[in-house]
Amino acid sequence: MIFLIILCFTFLAFCLAFLMSYELRNKALNYSKSLLPQSKKKLVSARNFAEQMNQAASAKQTQTHWHLQQWWILIAGFFLLSSILVFAITRPVDPTQIEAEYLRKTDPQIYSLLNGEVLSPPPAVEDSLIDAAIVQAQILEREGSNQNHQFPTISPSSIDHEEFGDQRSSFDTVMIDRKWDKMHPSYKQRLLMVFKIMKERHGYEMILLEGYRSPERQTRLSGNTATTLAKAYQSYHQFGLAADVAFKRDGKVVISERDPWAWKGYQLYGVVAESVGLTWGGRWTRIHDYGHTEFRMPGLRKNRESAERLIAEAQGQGLMVNNINLNN
Repeated sequence: MIFLIILCFTFLAFCLAFLMSYELRNKALNYSKSLLPQSKKKLVSARNFAEQMNQAASAKQTQTHWHLQQWWILIAGFFLLSSILVFAITRPVDPTQIEAEYLRKTDPQIYSLLNGEVLSPPPAVEDSLIDAAIVQAQILEREGSNQNHQFPTISPSSIDHEEFGDQRSSFDTVMIDRKWDKMHPSYKQRLLMVFKIMKERHGYEMILLEGYRSPERQTRLSGNTATTLAKAYQSYHQFGLAADVAFKRDGKVVISERDPWAWKGYQLYGVVAESVGLTWGGRWTRIHDYGHTEFRMPGLRKNRESAERLIAEAQGQGLMVNNINLNN
């Protein structure tokens, strides 16, 4: 856009100078007249060459005009090469192919599990369904707190108990990211594989409660030790390598572990997640987070620079660069 503005300004300045200067107009006229005879000669020469090229294309001229026929081959090759280059440059880049190539080179374990197939995230769930599930989970928690219940105390880290107060009928979800675009391919494809296995083998449809978590939200949640002990950049959520999930049954979201069906689902979820190399929050000792999984990427340094790099890769901005570096 800036280049176009500069070009237009230059053109306008030249036109004004041409209109205001008699000397410039006179020099331009004389120069054009001097070129006219040369232009006529070049035009005649080009027309003669075109006629020869046209005659050379005839089968009768194979022996006598073979040197001119080579020009047709060069012209055809030029247009063919140009069309290939135009197609290659204008063809849209498929992010799925880039992600698959990235996983093939950097994470052969999950690539082999996928058999080369890159899975796509399921449709997003409406916030109202998750809000209703949180209300139901709090009701079950209050009812179960006075009973000798076989199920553990609920503590999903995706629920901010200060933010989601009992007195509120609707929940502020501005800080909660339920999209998949900031989740790193190495973790995202493992989690999608778990979703697929849970649905096909066990009949559980799973939904994403929270994926990427900002450092600001992590700091806020860390104020409640019953929710999380990790501060900013201490949680794998900031690196796109962790997520909290729940289940969907009969069109409704189910979060609470006090629901027997959900409790069984969380146990199955933990087993399947660990089978594809994920760490399950249900194995933790201080806080049991049954809906949480994370991918502990080898060699990862938990700092701002690593988080920004992995999030950029998750959004596809760094995958092409990494693929080029790996090829080199």
